[in-house]
Amino acid sequence: MPVSTLGAPTRLSAQDRARRAARGGASPRSVPAPLLVPAVIAVAFLVLPLAGLVIRAPWSRLGAALSGADAVQALVLSLWTATVATGVCLVIGVPLAWVLARTTFPGQRLLRALVTLPLVLPPVVGGVALLLAFGRAGFIGRLLDSWFGLTIPFTPLAVVMAETFVAMPFLVITVEGALRSANQGFEEAAATLGASRMTVFRRVTVPMIAPSLGAGAVLCWARALGEFGATITFAGSFPGQTETMPIAVYYALEDDPDAAIALSLVLLLVSVAVLASLRDRWLRGGAVQ
Repeated sequence: MPVSTLGAPTRLSAQDRARRAARGGASPRSVPAPLLVPAVIAVAFLVLPLAGLVIRAPWSRLGAALSGADAVQALVLSLWTATVATGVCLVIGVPLAWVLARTTFPGQRLLRALVTLPLVLPPVVGGVALLLAFGRAGFIGRLLDSWFGLTIPFTPLAVVMAETFVAMPFLVITVEGALRSANQGFEEAAATLGASRMTVFRRVTVPMIAPSLGAGAVLCWARALGEFGATITFAGSFPGQTETMPIAVYYALEDDPDAAIALSLVLLLVSVAVLASLRDRWLRGGAVQ
């Protein structure tokens, strides 16, 4: 605290408080050794495997490893299926998040638990569940096959469905949190001025939560891009049809380890780019207080 010329403490001015807040708030302090040592071990445990991937990468033949037909097909398939899955999550996940955040009904806690279940459910189990529901012998897939001749498993559509299943909770949780923390006064004011509920949602609610909505969409896309277990169980691994990047990495480890490392490096770079795009202002939520 600043000290006056007479030795009495003086209050921080608003400008000084703003400067301190810009510098991070409190003054820096040393980290206690009991906390520092485990923290360093945790960082090493997380970073060293990634460093090994970068060090072991076949930089001299990286282009050749990534330009192979299988690698290109897997990359293209992963990019467009993850993008479509993210679009599906936005269309149906945002309304679901609004229902969970702004309404109250019997069984709401159970519904929220079911929505977030794919976060903790093993992806392979999710693939089995999709297969039992939408497979040719599934209780829904049987009807789709007999009524419309539509077979979903082992098709690109199955890839999109598997990625949507595992990625949607990331979007729903992010958007629901933003909706709960948003100032509803703006929405109420728009409603009193005669705006319909859908107009309020489109013109007021969505702009308020736009940063969190963007963060949730990016996390959803990244999760869909890296999906493996549910995809290989429900969609299989047919090159050019259902073999995504993670599946290509898995099979390349047996025949061409350098190609597997190169593909893994691409996924690593994409993940780093995603995390770099999720700035603090996004992660804090986009609600207007």
